[in-house]
Amino acid sequence: MEQLWGFLHTEAMSASMNMALDEALLQWNSNGLIPPTLRFYSWKNPSLSLGYFQDLSTIDLEAIKRNNCEIVRRMTGGSAVLHDDELTYSIVISENHPDIPPSIKEAYLKLSKGLLMGYKQLGIDVEYSDQLKRDQSSAVCFERPAFYELVFEGKKVSGNAQIRKKGTLLQHGSIPISMNVDLLFDLFNFPNEAIRQNKKVKFHQKATTIGEIKQEEVSLERVKAAFLEGFKEGLGINPIPFELSRTQWEEVKKLAKKYEDLNYKIVQKS
Repeated sequence: MEQLWGFLHTEAMSASMNMALDEALLQWNSNGLIPPTLRFYSWKNPSLSLGYFQDLSTIDLEAIKRNNCEIVRRMTGGSAVLHDDELTYSIVISENHPDIPPSIKEAYLKLSKGLLMGYKQLGIDVEYSDQLKRDQSSAVCFERPAFYELVFEGKKVSGNAQIRKKGTLLQHGSIPISMNVDLLFDLFNFPNEAIRQNKKVKFHQKATTIGEIKQEEVSLERVKAAFLEGFKEGLGINPIPFELSRTQWEEVKKLAKKYEDLNYKIVQKS
């Protein structure tokens, strides 16, 4: 029997609003105000999201300004992700839900089935990365697939992060349609230009996108439709669309102020 979930589709927003809404969804689910919820969203401007514990020394903050990028620190861990031409998803669900394993890795496996089936809807035969292949020196998320993340011909196709807080699990992730690799590597500090270029070449060997695999232009609308079907099939859910109330949007805006203040402090360090 299909489970009833909430489904929230928000249009492109600022980095601060996107992260604030994910945090609000976690709080609302924790307080029993919303059911398990799947959210799809995108970004108003190219945005670099940093892992919660990520060292700022890896980021070229002057390049952030120069490229008119937004920067935000996620409540989840991991490395930096450039959000641009992509579909981003988030899931909030109680840790006590019968379908959520206590192990982080097993929970990733469970929830990533929606991603796997989404790629298959697009005719892309992805598979699970079966081992942890970490380059601990890398600050770039897509350079290293982790357990149960998805790869196509050995190349990572999506970046995901998870946190458990107040009895609720939040997982969110990036599903790139295309990627501006030149911009991505301009946003990081490297000892010299030769190392930057070498890293860029290696990145192409480690990561790929929907557009690169399909060798054609793929619209965001097509990707949304594919992954909505993918999550339905992969998780066995019936996502019921809903919209936020005015009061809920006001709560999100208040949370966004926290992210905006933090982002201001980050940029001022440059």
